[in-house]
Amino acid sequence: MMTKTIDLISPVDGSVYLTRDVMSRDAAFEAARKARDAQSDWAARPLEDRIAAVRRANEIVGQDTESMARELAHQMGRPIRYGGEFGGFSERLTYMADIAAEGLAPDVIEDSDAFQRVIKRVPWGVVLVVAPWNYPYMTAINTVAPALIAGNSVILKHASQTLQVGERLAEAFHAAGVPEEVFQNVVIDHDTTNALIAERRVDFVNFTGSVGGGQAMERAAAGTFIPVSTELGGKDPGYVRADADIDAAVDTLMDGAIFNSGQCCCGIERIYVAESLFDAFVEKAVAWAQAQKLGNPLDPDTTLGPMAHIRFAREVRAQIAEALADGATAHIAQMPADDGENAYVTPQVLTNVTHDMRVMRDESFGPVVGIMPVKDDEEAIGLMNDSRFGLTASIWTRDIAAAERIGDRVETGTVFMNRCDYLDPALCWTGCKDTGRGAGLSKLAYQSLTRPKSYHLKKN
Repeated sequence: MMTKTIDLISPVDGSVYLTRDVMSRDAAFEAARKARDAQSDWAARPLEDRIAAVRRANEIVGQDTESMARELAHQMGRPIRYGGEFGGFSERLTYMADIAAEGLAPDVIEDSDAFQRVIKRVPWGVVLVVAPWNYPYMTAINTVAPALIAGNSVILKHASQTLQVGERLAEAFHAAGVPEEVFQNVVIDHDTTNALIAERRVDFVNFTGSVGGGQAMERAAAGTFIPVSTELGGKDPGYVRADADIDAAVDTLMDGAIFNSGQCCCGIERIYVAESLFDAFVEKAVAWAQAQKLGNPLDPDTTLGPMAHIRFAREVRAQIAEALADGATAHIAQMPADDGENAYVTPQVLTNVTHDMRVMRDESFGPVVGIMPVKDDEEAIGLMNDSRFGLTASIWTRDIAAAERIGDRVETGTVFMNRCDYLDPALCWTGCKDTGRGAGLSKLAYQSLTRPKSYHLKKN
């Protein structure tokens, strides 16, 4: 029987960047068995030892950020000028290491002459992390670091577009002293992933990706009682109130919409602007987008690289074309690197858009943003909530009380004021509606990646 392989097609030029063999179902089950057998010894190590190993892995990953940036450019198209992902990777890992003792501390209810009553946090066992390609180091470490620190073993299945990232993480963690069986990077197909879950070869699933992928994970877990944590699609809004700092709002919201070719889970995909600021905002937003240099991500002058795959580019182009056919206005002329067929997509600003258009309703995950005028907070809140997704919302105002009041009514996982497209490791990363459910980072991540175990000990 021939071995199945996966080709990683580079969006830079459409060439095959690398090819990897796909692990068989039997081999994947054996990997899960090894992970389970090794987990108890790992969990028995002192917490400070597990923390130290994870911190060493961070140092190793940070030793060659130039290679990281270059490899990411080849795999998913982000320009090398941005230097890879080590800054965010290290920030998240370090914070989770710093709070581990507090996050995993037992809750002592009573310790008297008569009773010891305690709730401990114990690891699930084997954690399966299914990571996406768009921020491949940072999204993976969100779960890998706290899962290992909490005493779980981890099986990482990285996206086929960023297979090399999984390999680099495995190299770093093994060099740092995490046993090979405790952290395993695997290349497996969807059927094998589903089988690992359905046959309870793993104990917890963390999935970041599409709504359809999240549904497949939940279907595989149906009846197993395995927890499935999901962070799925987004259609994150920005709302610019009449009292906002318009220049700061344009710079930050447009960066949130266009950076990484718009391929951000919490990227800004729709903007609502107070009528009094609308014309000025659009003018400045168009100038911002026109100033971008679309081109080869290996060129240090490039600010915007290709989308990660041609099929993603086709979806963005289709949404834009449909919107234009329905009366929307496009403001950016096609850039030279964009031939209309390749993965290089011109950043686009659309006006005269409505929520009847897919570009304002479906996840675009590309360098396009629609901008609509609104008359007041009520209209903005209604439009922000008119979505099947709920990851983040960004409110631009000088009035913090107003931002909190509006935020209380927006159906979302995170409310930002005067910033966007940022993941604070001290705050819970979570969503609602079709964005899924989960509790990443913060102290709540340790509650998610462990289960409570109660001790009721009578002393006499």
